[in-house]
Amino acid sequence: MQYSEKVMEYFMNPKNMGEIEEASGVGVVGNAKCGDIMKIYLDIDDDGIIKDAKFKTFGCGAAVATSSISTELIIGKSVEEAMGVTNKAVAEALDGLPPVKMHCSLLAEDAIHAALWDYSQKKGITIDGLEPPDDDHDHHHDLDDDDDE
Repeated sequence: MQYSEKVMEYFMNPKNMGEIEEASGVGVVGNAKCGDIMKIYLDIDDDGIIKDAKFKTFGCGAAVATSSISTELIIGKSVEEAMGVTNKAVAEALDGLPPVKMHCSLLAEDAIHAALWDYSQKKGITIDGLEPPDDDHDHHHDLDDDDDE
C-alpha cells in the first residue's frame, strides 16, 4: 500500500495532537471493523469561530494523518464552514489516500460533526445540516473488506 508523502509527514509529525481543557465541543467516533478511534476537541469563540482544535487518535497511520489535517482544515473557520469539510476534502488535503484507507477520512469528517453536535447541544443552538451522531459510531465505514487496520 502506497501512502503519499503528506500522509507520512502528518503521521510521523502530527499537528494539533492533544486535548483542550473545557472544550466547547468534543466528538468521539470509531470504526469497530478496523479498531480506529478518533476524538476531536474544539475551542469555539462567541462568534462561532473555531479558535483551536486538537485530536487524540488510536489507529493506523492514515487515521492519525486524517485527524491531524482535519484540525488544520477547521481552525480559524466558522462552525458553518467546518460543516463543509468533507471526507473528500480531508483526503485531498493529504494528496490522496489508498482506497482501503478512505474510511479514515470519513472518520475525520464524522469526528468534526460529532464535536460540532456536542457544541450545539451545550449551546442550545441548531447548526444547519448537522445531524446527531450515530450511537454506534460505525456508520459509512463498511467500504472495504480489508481487515488489516
